Amino acid sequence: MKIRKGDDVLVLAGKFRGERAEVIEALPGPQKVILDGLNVSKRATKQTGATMQAGIIDKFMPLHVSNVALWCPGHKGPAKIGIGYSDGGTKVRVCRKCGETL
Repeated sequence: MKIRKGDDVLVLAGKFRGERAEVIEALPGPQKVILDGLNVSKRATKQTGATMQAGIIDKFMPLHVSNVALWCPGHKGPAKIGIGYSDGGTKVRVCRKCGETL
């Protein structure tokens, strides 16, 4: 999975198509990402002990990684990601359209 926590992404499909958001959490096993402020559902909870508050809480639900694309600030659009090498020889993510490191 080439999308990581903290990346700025564009939603390509679904209810939030066209929206930009930051990745809060990347889940590589099920190939899903959780985005900040998008795909929020309401959940009713009971109080469990003294720490958990009862009531209706907002829960961020995951989106499949195929429905989002990394946002490239170089050409200000969605980017396909390639792998390149920096001067030190380490692998870096590169935008295939403009060649900027992400």
